[in-house]
Amino acid sequence: MLIPIILSGGVGARLWPVSRESHPKPFMKLPDGQSLLQKTFARAAALDGVGEVLTITNRELYFKSRDEYQFARKDFPGVTDTFLLEPFGRNTAAAIALGAMSVAEAHGGDALMLVLPADHLIDDQEAFSTAVKQAAGLAEQGNLVTFGIVPNAPETGFGYIEADGHVVKRFVEKPSYETALEYVGSGRYLWNSGMFCFKAAAVLEQFKIHAPAIYEHALPCWEATRNKAQANLPMREIDPESFAAIPENSIDYALMEKSDVVMVVPGRFGWSDIGSWNAISDLTVPDEAGNRVVGEVVLVDVGNSFIQSEGRMVAAIGLDNMLIIDTPDALLVADRARAQDVKKVVQQLKLMNHESCKLHRTVVRPWGTYTVLEEGKHFKIKRIVVKPGASLSLQMHYHRSEHWIVVSGTASIVNDDKNMLVRTNESTYISAGHKHRLENPGLVDLIMIEVQSGEYLGEDDIVRFDDVYGRA
Repeated sequence: MLIPIILSGGVGARLWPVSRESHPKPFMKLPDGQSLLQKTFARAAALDGVGEVLTITNRELYFKSRDEYQFARKDFPGVTDTFLLEPFGRNTAAAIALGAMSVAEAHGGDALMLVLPADHLIDDQEAFSTAVKQAAGLAEQGNLVTFGIVPNAPETGFGYIEADGHVVKRFVEKPSYETALEYVGSGRYLWNSGMFCFKAAAVLEQFKIHAPAIYEHALPCWEATRNKAQANLPMREIDPESFAAIPENSIDYALMEKSDVVMVVPGRFGWSDIGSWNAISDLTVPDEAGNRVVGEVVLVDVGNSFIQSEGRMVAAIGLDNMLIIDTPDALLVADRARAQDVKKVVQQLKLMNHESCKLHRTVVRPWGTYTVLEEGKHFKIKRIVVKPGASLSLQMHYHRSEHWIVVSGTASIVNDDKNMLVRTNESTYISAGHKHRLENPGLVDLIMIEVQSGEYLGEDDIVRFDDVYGRA
């Protein structure tokens, strides 16, 4: 039995302004309209013998991930999606240890785990499937198997694996350009992809030997997680207190570089970690001047540039080797040679406590979305879309009042001690300090305009009393 484990987290700072804390890299839509997470799930679900895909992700991304997997319930009806939810990040070793305990409990210690980052791209599914079968054969013998990518360039942004056939000689850190040239020329080195295959029992045994502190703290964490799990739910929330005690380390440092049962499968399946805007650019077809565009773009005397626009016209004149990424609330303009430095912008935004490093103008919630249309001193205007049958939490705000205007659909509203139906072209007013709740009882989306007013309008001014999504 093969259980793919998708590790979905991180921020993807090099892909700002599209990738943000609340909408990280795995959820980015590629030029073909699919997200990296959707592609990873489909790639895993299409493998022979797969009946379940386990995703390990942040609690805040659970409902967004479930929405991303909606297509899979049609395309892969025989594959279930289950989740293990982290309260915060502890790097890959803790996630994989708990994932192995989950798999061993559900399917036995001999079940094979295929660990896949959520934000990689693979072009050749057939070649990937062949590599997975090779890895599974080696893993059946008790080995920890990693996938090494046959390099086609002297990349300095990846770690390398020195290999002799399937035998791993050593792992090496990201090299200088000159050293990378030597590695590629030797034919003995592979890029370290961060994908793995092993038996659940085998990887746990290696944790006991080489990372006993991780194993010893993961055991009580798993027990606490199991004990509070709710039956018949496709997810388990990891116990935060015991999870915090697990040492933070990567699987490479904790195990792969120490174990003597590590093997590698070389891969030529069109792999990319989509680590910068230049990698996104490579997914589109260039014009005669070497330009690649997504969205509405007009170019005059522009060459070798990538321009992506979301929802409005972008015009460029007299530019060369540029990146222009336009979103509704943030614009990135950069030299293509400096694509790796986009993360420095995110670092500065964090120091400024600027919301654009965390949230998009349109924010996805379990119940639907909200879009900030305009805001100023003491007011904010939002467009709210509530999915059929969904409801917001029963909540209260200390510092703001809200006016709700129904644009389309019917809203079922709790407003202090009143229950009411508000229909298209009708409105209601929520005073600060009043408990309130919004629900869509209909079969189509409920669309509303919300006008907030008050001294403080931050999203953290909220007290939840009851919530169907477990956020109270």
